[in-house]
Amino acid sequence: MDYRVLLAESDRLMLERLGQVVNDTPNFTLAAKFQNVSDALGQGAVFNPNLILLDIEQPGGMGLIDEFKKAYPGAAILCMGEKWQAENASHSIKAGAKGYIIKPFTGMELQETVETFSRLGSEAGAETLVFFSPKGKSGKTTLIANLAMALARKTREPVGIIDADLQFGDMAVFFNLAPQTTIVEAVRDAKFLSPASLSSYFMPVAPNVSVLCGTPSPNMIDKVEIDKLENLIAMSRSLFRYILIDVPAGFNPTSIAAAESSNTTFLVSMINGAYEIDHMKRALDVFRDWEDMEDRTKVIFTRVEPCDSRSKLELSQKLGYPVTEIIPNEYAIVSDAADKGKMATDIRPDSPLSRQVDRLADNIIGRQHRIRWAAV
Repeated sequence: MDYRVLLAESDRLMLERLGQVVNDTPNFTLAAKFQNVSDALGQGAVFNPNLILLDIEQPGGMGLIDEFKKAYPGAAILCMGEKWQAENASHSIKAGAKGYIIKPFTGMELQETVETFSRLGSEAGAETLVFFSPKGKSGKTTLIANLAMALARKTREPVGIIDADLQFGDMAVFFNLAPQTTIVEAVRDAKFLSPASLSSYFMPVAPNVSVLCGTPSPNMIDKVEIDKLENLIAMSRSLFRYILIDVPAGFNPTSIAAAESSNTTFLVSMINGAYEIDHMKRALDVFRDWEDMEDRTKVIFTRVEPCDSRSKLELSQKLGYPVTEIIPNEYAIVSDAADKGKMATDIRPDSPLSRQVDRLADNIIGRQHRIRWAAV
């Protein structure tokens, strides 16, 4: 698609710089540029733009989105700012913009930003899923990896995995990755990034599935500040339709912050003795302050045998809370798949494990509120 761009930028030098970038970018033409917003609103229509790059860091900038929407109903709006601010980005999209780009930008960044928001719509459609375990050794890494593959296969939409188990995350090992960038670099650089540039920190592992690997060593946990992690999650919502976040076992600032940022938190525990029900009850108590707890907090038990409807009902009755899904004990299949560098759901798509993971994926896809914005 070709884009006729109206550029509205209050800084004269930045206006000239960005105008040149637009003109030098394939499939983009600078139709008009304005330093004065009133002129852009009053005179720009004659140029018939279909894409508006709007500086919203000037006084009253956020309120300009509605005025430009009315003046140019057929054009998409990308807001511009000098640094990523999750709140500004979220407010601009809720006001009707397609996205948020950091200035100054390159032609490639402009192309990637337009492509990203054309494909995904906006962060309003993203679903963030956090996987938490009361005591660890729950099988959630295996579940997350296979579930991500199932979601991508079923929806053909981008799925991102964030390994936020900051001391003992093992997504890199699970996928046999040697990442050059991890969550440490991503949070370090976050203030300089936009969603389009953040995507390079994720490593593709399958069609439509990418992973942001965890810290290279446990002592780097202090490199990931909680507010920056929250900002990273917010920015990732503009990259993926589904974001699966692995968090450390137990309640700590990381797991709490991720849960608060999520649409859904899955509490995952492995049936391996007599204490898992009690641990899960105590974990559920932490979330009872959420008014929408039953919508946002789901329970999954792994290594359940026999893995059938009766077992699921019995676990729900013992817990006193609905169990969303149970996963069978298929260690041999999981181990064989790992040895071959594949997912269990790939090598044995007919296995009980694959069927249960597919059911969970269908549950997530069916529950998602699909708020879509028209493509640019």
